[in-house]
Amino acid sequence: MGREKSNGQRLSVIIPVLNEERSLARILSAFESWERTTSEIIVVDGGSADRTLDVAGDYSCTVISAAKGRASQMNAGANYATGEILLFLHADTTLPAAAAQLIEEALHRELGDSKGSKEADWGWFDVRLDGDGFAFRVIEWFMTVRARLTRVCTGDQALFVRRNLFEAVGRFPELPLMEDVALSKTLRRTAPARPIAKRVTTSSRRWQTQGIVRTVLLMWELRLRYFLGETPQALHKRYYPERRAVE
Repeated sequence: MGREKSNGQRLSVIIPVLNEERSLARILSAFESWERTTSEIIVVDGGSADRTLDVAGDYSCTVISAAKGRASQMNAGANYATGEILLFLHADTTLPAAAAQLIEEALHRELGDSKGSKEADWGWFDVRLDGDGFAFRVIEWFMTVRARLTRVCTGDQALFVRRNLFEAVGRFPELPLMEDVALSKTLRRTAPARPIAKRVTTSSRRWQTQGIVRTVLLMWELRLRYFLGETPQALHKRYYPERRAVE
């Protein structure tokens, strides 16, 4: 990424981590060129047992601890943050070039509708999976189209939101799973969104490890069960039968 500059509001990037020593250096190194007078990077650790904290210590970021779980960790990061705009970034997702500028432009570009023009208050990025092969292109296309049609994004798409709105809607609900979906649904009822066409790149490891067809079917199953009212706690047990809660 080129050197990030912004003349607007301060941007806080919040990264929840748990045992991410393999991917964290790549993510944090991309922020070394960012202008720190207008941005800050906050790594929120959920109790890593590997070298995640050592890796984070090699970079210009703030490291804090919180109870394990993405919702808990991201809310803790938001509590600590000083920015007027919050960006929640998974540790296996890489932002596109000039991401800070893209976010600033997205939030300040007026949206026209029947009630007049107004600025957006939150948004997300289109997504690209880092795996090779036609199947991954199809999956990422469906992820992008679904998010734009439903105004519901996942954590892989780097949700960003104005701090005042984030606090007004009650922050991330303390759920073990689907916290990003739940927050998106609340935000879309409350304020206009602006998705960004430039794509973040996120890891394909989930599909590669568990199998593409199996993972896609599991995602559909979880969303259907969530829509039908099944609790996030039950869905969490289905999604993580033997795995940790934060990847």
